[in-house]
Amino acid sequence: MAKSTEHFSCQSCGASYRKWQGKCDSCSEWNSIVEDGGKQIVPKGLSSGKGRQLEFTTLDAEKSDYKRHFCGVNELDRVLGGGFVPGSSILIGGDPGIGKSTILLQAVGLMAKRGYTCTYISGEEATQQISMRAKRLGLTDSPVQLAAANSLRDIVTSLEKSAPPDLLIIDSIQTMYADNLDSAPGTVSQVRACSQELIRLAKKLNCALMLVGHVTKDGQIAGPRVLEHMVDTVLYFEGDRGHQFRILRAVKNRFGATDEIGVFEMTDMGLQEVANPSALFISNQEKDISGASVFAGMEGTRPLLVEIQGLVAPSQQATPRRAVVGWDSSRLAMILAVLDARCGLSLAGNEVYLNVAGGLRVNEPAADLAVAAALVSSISDIPVPEKSIIFGEIGLSGEIRAVGQTDARLKEAAKLGFEAAIIPLGSKIKDPTIKIIEVEHLSEIVSLFTREKEAVNA
Repeated sequence: MAKSTEHFSCQSCGASYRKWQGKCDSCSEWNSIVEDGGKQIVPKGLSSGKGRQLEFTTLDAEKSDYKRHFCGVNELDRVLGGGFVPGSSILIGGDPGIGKSTILLQAVGLMAKRGYTCTYISGEEATQQISMRAKRLGLTDSPVQLAAANSLRDIVTSLEKSAPPDLLIIDSIQTMYADNLDSAPGTVSQVRACSQELIRLAKKLNCALMLVGHVTKDGQIAGPRVLEHMVDTVLYFEGDRGHQFRILRAVKNRFGATDEIGVFEMTDMGLQEVANPSALFISNQEKDISGASVFAGMEGTRPLLVEIQGLVAPSQQATPRRAVVGWDSSRLAMILAVLDARCGLSLAGNEVYLNVAGGLRVNEPAADLAVAAALVSSISDIPVPEKSIIFGEIGLSGEIRAVGQTDARLKEAAKLGFEAAIIPLGSKIKDPTIKIIEVEHLSEIVSLFTREKEAVNA
């Protein structure tokens, strides 16, 4: 007979324990282990009863094509890989107030106007509150099926007894609860059980499911990590409250490219799409300013130009500050060490500040060369060559390594009026549209600004 036992789980990572303890062995969090779901039945093994025999197919078996549902928000459709796939499940997370509910309300509103059946169920707001937001967004005439509920049983019953929707929004998964579990909403067992049942229902009804997830203080989606494995697509809504731009980033997508981004601008009328974000992130390039360079990066399949700002100033402190916004601080420390050891440019007694303009976060190693150029430009007080873009990865010996998708970066720069590109030696270029300046070692960047400074002094 199965044994009944106490069950405890970590609220941070979902690890299970037979008894309570102060620290989680899996994620090293303190005071995150709580009793979960009262009693849990632990089976000793499968019974002798026979199961259903599976039907196997081969890899070349004929598959029916999924017809995607376009919501009309082009940036959202782009991140999803071309619209919503019927039967798929999508998880979107982001900081409070970043605009998750707003973008989803805009999506279901536009889809409903185009003839799709859309259902929006909120566990956080009353229907009157959502209607007020819809009025501000100009979506009051959109035939969206709206409800406010927290009970999983009520939601499943209502959806099974009515015509299946094309798109189902659950806002948010942490507010839903299953009445067959004793734990409170938002706990690991509740999030896992509710998500699993909703995903099963979405596949049964062949409707696209979108779950809104809260995030922790570290920016990760709250609840068990298995939640991100259960869904087909995971989206993160990023942005800085001090900037009007919002970035929708796909970190997992079974039906499209990962690391794809959509760019939005927060306005009084909701989130507006930014079709050409490069023009916004580099809007002040007509001025010659030292300590600034333009990096040609790639976000998924989209080339994106962004301004890198660097400032090097003398410090009176024993330990000078190193402040970084929008980039990896450990990567900055590596570039400073390479400048010192390989180029003879010591910055030990200076404070270094680095900023990615517009609130964007850059993760590419290809930004190394643009960062180094901005720092050297700040030290020499000489602007980077006019109308030039820079990209390339820096090795520990100071060599400049080639990066991928060079042609796409150059075409985006040419489209925005740039005339030159400082890139690694040996980059594969099919048809250069702008002037190419190839560099092999980081010392060549330092020499470039040294010559410029000597020419100015002369």
